[in-house]
Amino acid sequence: MNAPRADQLDPALLATMGHLELVARWVVDGFLTGLHRSPRKGFSVEFAEHRAYQPGDDLRYLDWRIAARADRWVIKQYEEETNALAALVLDVSASMQWSGAPARLTKRAYAEQLAAALAQLLLRQRDAVGLVRFDEGVRTVLPARVQRGQWHRLVAAFTAPGGGGASAIAPALVRAGALVRRPGLVVLLSDLLADPAPVADVARTLRARGHELLVVQVMDPAERDFPGDGEARYRDPEGGREVPAAPADVGVLYRATVQEALAEWRALLGRAGARHVLAMTDEPFGQPLRRLLRAARPGAVA
Repeated sequence: MNAPRADQLDPALLATMGHLELVARWVVDGFLTGLHRSPRKGFSVEFAEHRAYQPGDDLRYLDWRIAARADRWVIKQYEEETNALAALVLDVSASMQWSGAPARLTKRAYAEQLAAALAQLLLRQRDAVGLVRFDEGVRTVLPARVQRGQWHRLVAAFTAPGGGGASAIAPALVRAGALVRRPGLVVLLSDLLADPAPVADVARTLRARGHELLVVQVMDPAERDFPGDGEARYRDPEGGREVPAAPADVGVLYRATVQEALAEWRALLGRAGARHVLAMTDEPFGQPLRRLLRAARPGAVA
């Protein structure tokens, strides 16, 4: 019986098994094992053919089995090797620190791990990856690079301390667009607890410059389902406002409001030329990664 792949494991359990860097590698290894088709330019992972090794080639792509068996040095080539440019935009605001259950990762921890896996996937394809971390202001800017050492710089940035306050998404997207100097990929990971109109405006600007924008909305199941009974007080982690409520009284209205908000984000982003992907913090990382790849295809619906 085969062991379960890392991209199919419970994310909270997986996070206890190693550091972010190691877990990201496991997730990508499992994800690529289960991937059967190359989805598109910029996410090309399908093996195509071999070619003779040339000085300067990346040794990660050397086929060691052939080298050992036939004493020939050949490089594995993949479909549509592109050297694309990508910028990951990670929300580290106060609302991202929240988890609806002790057994689940916070939204921030989940988003960090998902972003690390996506960065690992892109770097393995020789795509240049940069990072913007933000809350009410931009906290980290790491230019897009593909050179050796970029992975370790990204891991250090993902795990850097700091974060909190409100979420200013639009300025962070503007900064990310500046990192990608030619048409490329911008991926936002946020709980989207912000005004959607300014985000949609920046999305239109990015699309006009030729960038592809994927928006990953990270949500805890408790935010969607509003569980609980009895009386409770609910506090806005960014604004500090508290509201007393009985879940049984407001649950139906709350769930309807959440669905309306999700629909509004999808519609506004869609009209702006961006694509929306939902990632729940209790689902294995392979699931949102697959939705991201589907969304990255022209005309695809996440």
